[in-house]
Amino acid sequence: MESDPVFPRLIALTRAGFEPECAQELEHELAARGGSGYAQTQRDSGFVLLHVQDAPQRRLRVRELIFARQLLPLRASFEALDPKDRVAPILAEVKASGVMLSDVWVETADSPAGEQMRAFARSFESAMATALKREKRLDARSTHRLHLFAHSGTQIDLCIATHAETAPWKGGIPRLRFPSESPSRSTLKLEEAFLVLLDEDERARWLQAGMTAVDLGACPGGWSYQFTRRAMRVIAVDNGAMADSLMATGLVDHVRADGFRFQPQKPVEWMVCDMVEQPIKVAERMATWLREGWCRRTIFNLKLPMKKRWPEVQRCFASMREAVPFDLDLRAKQLYHDREEITVFAACA
Repeated sequence: MESDPVFPRLIALTRAGFEPECAQELEHELAARGGSGYAQTQRDSGFVLLHVQDAPQRRLRVRELIFARQLLPLRASFEALDPKDRVAPILAEVKASGVMLSDVWVETADSPAGEQMRAFARSFESAMATALKREKRLDARSTHRLHLFAHSGTQIDLCIATHAETAPWKGGIPRLRFPSESPSRSTLKLEEAFLVLLDEDERARWLQAGMTAVDLGACPGGWSYQFTRRAMRVIAVDNGAMADSLMATGLVDHVRADGFRFQPQKPVEWMVCDMVEQPIKVAERMATWLREGWCRRTIFNLKLPMKKRWPEVQRCFASMREAVPFDLDLRAKQLYHDREEITVFAACA
């Protein structure tokens, strides 16, 4: 978000344990936009506080960041709310803002401490919504939402942001249900990638029945399932066995081969890859697929090292851009269903 001199702090929600990477990325992206500032972190907290000192020329947007799932402009911090009346001081700040709100979200960190706050968050969100409605501060047509980030029952940060500038899910995490017909839980990772890395129009245009995808390292078929459920054809490349349920669809062609050596006989719309390998090796192979025109777009994972994760991401992206003689559309996010990795979308720009 644009650095507003009234709100010179931003809260970035991230995976617990990845606060240093999130901080490095925020500082880097702030500087790249002509701004300056510094990030404040607490290990395993699940969030980073960015202090903006010089306003950037272009906004920081959560969809352009890898390690931040949600990005909120901090308007006010309540450090010691009275448990008997938490609503009144927050409501007073909302009134002072003069902004009408579409609704209110109470968000918590994706951390053990945040997990303990979930029940409180649900209850307090209901109480705040009731109070806002009573005070006629809610308007469904409003483009602004009240975000309350709960550290504890008495420490809450207040943020007001537009829908367009924030993630469309609480905490930046789409809550997905595991489809019982999928052969593995890894299917949720690709489903989340489609939701987070693509917009609604792109999903409609690029995930159509009859299209063909290659799944490198496919077995048992969790990622292939996301294509077959959309009536898309899949070339599943793996020396292991594919799930019988997928083969029974008649949409899967199982090729027993090394995913890093396979190349299709003709171009395909998609290639996806969830193989365990050094991130630079994966990035180089993905670049080859795009450079040679074997696929139009790809989604893949980069399994990050324990140290120097942010520099490794930059190295991989620089390698891909150098290897491909045209502009690349690169998008990446550390998804909720990722672990020590990030998920990347790449296509010819």
